[in-house]
Amino acid sequence: MRYPQGGGLTPERQAFRERIRLEAAERFALGASNAEVAKDLRVSVRSVQRWRRGWHDSGAEGLRSAGPVSRPKLSEVLFIVLEQELAKGPVSHGWPDQTWTLARIKTLIGRRFHKSMTLSAIAQMLHRRGFSHRVPARRAVERDEEAVAVWVKETWPQVEGPWRRSTPGCASKTKPASR
Repeated sequence: MRYPQGGGLTPERQAFRERIRLEAAERFALGASNAEVAKDLRVSVRSVQRWRRGWHDSGAEGLRSAGPVSRPKLSEVLFIVLEQELAKGPVSHGWPDQTWTLARIKTLIGRRFHKSMTLSAIAQMLHRRGFSHRVPARRAVERDEEAVAVWVKETWPQVEGPWRRSTPGCASKTKPASR
């Protein structure tokens, strides 16, 4: 992932980075070296070298932002509609419980907008718009504590499997006996 917060830059951040590049162009015109520009603008020398090539080829216009690399799958209007659909809850869309999963949201987008998105693209889109993973603050009213206790006592040990006894191991990746 290119950016740690879910990908893509906000328009404000794009404008900020464009101002940095245009400031670099002014310094190129004054004859500043790549190292000086990088130090003053607090960017990498490699970025300054790339900017200088663009400035040399096209002038300051070559350093202007070209906008987002790709258009979002869901426009602002469609995302507002998606938010309204999500606010209705999963039960109103035919799922048996009140849990939104990425797979369910993908299905909802397909049904409602006739668009296909990957789960990671949906997660990034939601994260960019301020959504986060949430776990319910309270236990479900329908929860059966006795059934949970029986499952933990009877089913979980079978799923978990037996514990291995601690025996002396071998540091070698290939044990002598296996050669």
